[in-house]
Amino acid sequence: MDILQGNQHANPEDFYKSLKDKLEGHHDFPEDYLFKFIIPTDQSKLTEIYKVFDGIKFTLGNRESKNGKYTACNINAFVLDADQVVTIYKEVAKIEGVILL
Repeated sequence: MDILQGNQHANPEDFYKSLKDKLEGHHDFPEDYLFKFIIPTDQSKLTEIYKVFDGIKFTLGNRESKNGKYTACNINAFVLDADQVVTIYKEVAKIEGVILL
């Protein structure tokens, strides 16, 4: 998982605090929020991601890369606040091989 792409020296907690501040400044919660991930094409990885969204209303769209090695996973989920968005990102970040966008 590469949460700090382009910012290799940042502290993950600083990243999440900054993310929360940006979310609160640009979104009017509760609302639908689009999560985007890139994962190695593997059904078990998709299942792990879906488990993070268990109990949350969501729609999804997946698209494999041209060579089939990776899958772009877009999940549009109804979230209550910025804290819930950050919590979801933290849970997905625990899944090996996932890139958060």
